[in-house]
Amino acid sequence: MSERRPRLFRRKRREKNLDLRAELWNIPNFLTYFRVAMIPVVVYLLYRCEPGADPTANDFSYRVYSFVATVIFGVAAATDFFDGWVARNFDMSTTVGKFMDPLADKLIVLACLVMMVHLNRVPAWFVILLLSRELSIISLRAIASGEGLTVNVAQAGKWKTAFQLCGLVGVLVHYEYEIDYGFVSTTINFNRTGMLLLAGAMLFSIISAIQYFHRFALAASSSVDEC
Repeated sequence: MSERRPRLFRRKRREKNLDLRAELWNIPNFLTYFRVAMIPVVVYLLYRCEPGADPTANDFSYRVYSFVATVIFGVAAATDFFDGWVARNFDMSTTVGKFMDPLADKLIVLACLVMMVHLNRVPAWFVILLLSRELSIISLRAIASGEGLTVNVAQAGKWKTAFQLCGLVGVLVHYEYEIDYGFVSTTINFNRTGMLLLAGAMLFSIISAIQYFHRFALAASSSVDEC
């Protein structure tokens, strides 16, 4: 006859489950889930656009799809700032959030980049390089975490993110628009502007990758010396 488990054990397990449930559905994580949920919406809107469309063309429906997709992407990107701000200032940082937050960022950016290749707005080789860099850094972080190493994020990586998000907004809008500043007006080719910003993101991504690998090597050698 098997012994009954102590009541204290069952109570601790129940408390642990409640804590996990609270972590899963706190405000920062909910914002992260929202960001993930917006990915298929953005992809659907972009899929309705015409591949290889001329930025100067007056395709009203395609312009609307591109613009709405850009707005949703912008809102999703803004939640990345708010969920981090809430987590830091209200002590809501969780293990789930630390895993899901960067994953959600990568998923929505990569989904948009893949769709940009489909729409012939960004060359495939460009996206392949960015994807290779992201996968390399993710793998390196996993190794560092498994070995208990702390590798600080390079400043160039933050610039890469800023240029990448702004560049994505440009290529998502894609079309030319006349911007009136009141005293002067000008026509902006958003695709061209976005590609220039993405080129800057590529430069910073290469620099930050080199810095990250260098810091990982230093952290690993210091760990070996301590042993």
